[in-house]
Amino acid sequence: MEKEKLKKTILLIEDDRNTRNGVFKLLNKKYDVTVAEDGIRGINVLQRNSFDLILSDIQMPGATGMDVLAESMKMNPAPPCVLITAYGSIETAVGAIKAGAYDFVSKPIDVSRLELIIERALESKELKEENTRLKKQLNEKFGVENIIGKSSKMAEIIEFLKQIAPARSTILITGESGTGKELIAQSIHTLSGRKGPFVPVHCAALPSNLLESELFGHERGAFTGASERRKGRFELADGGTIFLDEIGEIDQVVQVKLLRILETRIFERVGGSESIQTDSRIVAATNRNLQEMVQKGEFREDLYFRLNVLNIELPPLRQRKDDVPLLSKSFIDFYSRENGKKIEGISAEAMNFMQSYDWPGNIRELRNCIERMVVLSRESILQVSLLPASIREKVMPGSGKIQILKSIDALDIESNEKKLILKALDETHNNKTAAADKLGISRRTLHRKLNEYGINH
Repeated sequence: MEKEKLKKTILLIEDDRNTRNGVFKLLNKKYDVTVAEDGIRGINVLQRNSFDLILSDIQMPGATGMDVLAESMKMNPAPPCVLITAYGSIETAVGAIKAGAYDFVSKPIDVSRLELIIERALESKELKEENTRLKKQLNEKFGVENIIGKSSKMAEIIEFLKQIAPARSTILITGESGTGKELIAQSIHTLSGRKGPFVPVHCAALPSNLLESELFGHERGAFTGASERRKGRFELADGGTIFLDEIGEIDQVVQVKLLRILETRIFERVGGSESIQTDSRIVAATNRNLQEMVQKGEFREDLYFRLNVLNIELPPLRQRKDDVPLLSKSFIDFYSRENGKKIEGISAEAMNFMQSYDWPGNIRELRNCIERMVVLSRESILQVSLLPASIREKVMPGSGKIQILKSIDALDIESNEKKLILKALDETHNNKTAAADKLGISRRTLHRKLNEYGINH
C-alpha cells in the first residue's frame, strides 16, 4: 500500500469570520490548515508550531499582518508569508513585500490567484530547502575534515586553509599531478562563506580559442557556430569561486585577459564591447614550475605575481607515507560501498608494500589501486597478491613475477606451465583476472590454458 503523502501545513490568520471560513473551506481539501481569529492568537500559534506557509490579513486589531510577518521572519527557515489586503491598501502590501512577504492578494479574494500564489510559494520553499540540503552535502564532502592526513605537513596546510579561505586574495595551488589540488580548492570555497557557486575550469582540456570563450563567454555571431549569446565561467562564478586548473597551459592571449580580470575585475565577452564586472574569487593550480616558465618567456611574470599572492604547495604522497593507511581506509570504505562488498581492511604485508612504494601518481594512483583491489578481492581483507605486479616488482624485485620451481624439470615446458598456472591461481585465491595479470597473459589465454591442461578452477 502506497504511503499517503503528508499535506503541507498553512496557518490562516483572519479576523473576518466570513473570509476566514471561506478560505478555510477552499484550502483545507488540499492542505492541513490551522486557523487563528486575530494577529495575537496567530503569533502565539506560530511561536509554538512550524508551518510551511503563513496566510494572514494585514489589518487586524491587536497585532497586524506586519507583526505576523516580522515574527515569521525570526524563524529558521522562515516560512513564506502571503498577506491579504483590503481594497485601497495596495501601498501597504507592497511595503510588506519589501519587508519580506512572498506576495499579497486583495479583497475580494480571487480564488484562482490565491491558489496559484500558494502553489508557487510552496514550490519556492521546497527549492530553497533542497538548495540548503545540497550545500550541506557539499560542505560535508569538501570541508577540511575530508582532507585526509595526519602528517605534520598536511596539518600545516589545513591550518593555513582556515586562515586564508575567508580572504578575497588569489590563491595558487602547486603540486604534482594527483596530489588533490581540486579538493583543496573546493575546501577553500566551502570555508570562504561565499554564496556563489564553485566553478572549475580544466584549462589543459580545451584549445586556446575555445578556452577564451569558455572563460569569458561570447556574443552571438562572435565566431562560426556562435548562434547565441553564452555566459562564460567568470560570469557564472560571480559571488563564488572560479578554479583554474592547469593554469600553466594557457597561451599568451588568454594570459593577458586573465591579468586584466585580476587587476580590474572587469572583462568583455568574445565578440562583445560591454564591460562586465565579476566578483569571483580566483583559485589557480598547476603541476608545472611557473617560475621556470617565466624565465623561458612561456608565462607572463606580471600574471605569475598576481596569481601567487597566497601559495599552497601540496607534498607528493612519497613525502607523506604516514598518510597512506588513512587514505587507503577511506578509499576501501568508499569502493566497498560502491561495489556492494564488505571489505574490512588490508593485510599488514600489503600495507608494508604500499608504504614502501613511492606512488609517482600520488593519491590518484593509490585510489585507483585500492579500487582494483576491492573489485578483485574475494576475502574481507585485501591481500598483497591483489597489488598490481608493477608495484610489487618495484618494491621487491622478483615478487611481481612467478618463478619456476627448482624441483620442476626445466625441460618439461608443459609441466612447468601447468605448475605456474596452478601457483598463480593459488596465490590469487582462484581469481582468474589477477592470475592472468601475474602470469603476464590475457584472461582469454588463461581460460584456453585451463581447458588445455584440464584444470578445473
